[in-house]
Amino acid sequence: MSAQAVRAFMSIGEVLALLQSEFPDVTVSKIRFLEGEGLIEPQRSPSGYRKFTFNDVERLRYILRAQRDQYLPLRVIKDQLDEQAARPHSVSGGAPPVRLSREELIEAAGIDEETLAEMESFGLVAPVARRYDGEALEIARSVGALARFGLQARHLRAVRAAVEREAGLIEQAVAPLLRRKAPGAIAEADETAREISGLLQELHSALLRGSVRGVLGR
Repeated sequence: MSAQAVRAFMSIGEVLALLQSEFPDVTVSKIRFLEGEGLIEPQRSPSGYRKFTFNDVERLRYILRAQRDQYLPLRVIKDQLDEQAARPHSVSGGAPPVRLSREELIEAAGIDEETLAEMESFGLVAPVARRYDGEALEIARSVGALARFGLQARHLRAVRAAVEREAGLIEQAVAPLLRRKAPGAIAEADETAREISGLLQELHSALLRGSVRGVLGR
């Protein structure tokens, strides 16, 4: 066996060393647990040692990021990986979009059915083909967190209305770019929309902080 073939595989310790800079809390036990749950399937040497490939490492990165950044249950992550495996690209080609069922959204966001129904009735979230995307998950988590302070979905209609008005401003600003129909116009419009969106968010935050200080008499 050539040296190149040998280095195509890594031990669990080598995998741990690759991951710990991004995920300081990952351990050998964690990797073994994910294997036991069926999320990774490293090969085995004749003597039983695990042999990891770079694809295994990228799969682990995706799993750990989904847990850390999106708080997704392992069952949901596994379903997404299984769905992606049926498509002709690998995990290293990019994470699959979040597509959650109603029950999965409720579990991942830590809310109940009543809260989700209220969010939908006030237009805060809406499924597409009976699935909820990453933005719906983020909104649901935020609404669930605000509920701890007595703010329910019905109280957030003003926030939704403000967002729609800001989206209208962005649409007005990029309309001339879209009318050009020149090569690269759509990409330029997208970049412009993102920049304006960021500036509006900064303005919104500054105005809100000022208003809150006024409420507190500071």
